[in-house]
Amino acid sequence: MYDLHTHTTFSDGDLIPAELIRRAAVCGYQILAICDHVDWTNIDIIIQSIPKMRSTAKEHGITLLAGVELTHTLPADIGNMAQYAKEQGADIVIVHGETTVEPVLPGTNAAACSCPYVDVLAHPGFITHFDAKSAMHHDIWLELTARGGHNRTNGHVARIAEDTGATLVVNSDSHAPHDLMDGKTRENVVFGSGISHSAAKEILNRDLSKFL
Repeated sequence: MYDLHTHTTFSDGDLIPAELIRRAAVCGYQILAICDHVDWTNIDIIIQSIPKMRSTAKEHGITLLAGVELTHTLPADIGNMAQYAKEQGADIVIVHGETTVEPVLPGTNAAACSCPYVDVLAHPGFITHFDAKSAMHHDIWLELTARGGHNRTNGHVARIAEDTGATLVVNSDSHAPHDLMDGKTRENVVFGSGISHSAAKEILNRDLSKFL
């Protein structure tokens, strides 16, 4: 199992990285990305800190990806910040998408979906066909999320992805121990979005070699 979107005490999560890693291992994860919220004030700290936990994660049977989530970033800054994150060593760059439950600036989804340095657009509740086609062209994946509130629009995201050929992934957006998913919960999130059985199997077992 994989989870490409989790948070720790480095931003607004409840767990230090060591405990998050251990709990993810108990849940059965093999690949885990820690992507704490960043802006220009803390992006360097996050990128430099999380890789220190790779050996610990390996002992738990987990491949750890060190990433960032660009959150409430000005759309005009997303490209520069995403490029900077990759240049500084981030394995994965997530952008906090426009959602029904947070006042993310309009234009964020469009800016993220056209940026070649972005890997995943998180819970993009207001995604349009145009932006999803751009995401598909730039190999940017759209997230189906287990996160309460954000998951209200999973069905919309799934339908847009089906129409446009955009790639979907399923993530927890974990902030606390109870947010981490076991295998059954992951299946419920994906099937609950209205995805077909064949498409669900592909999402649940997504090939992550581009990050490895």
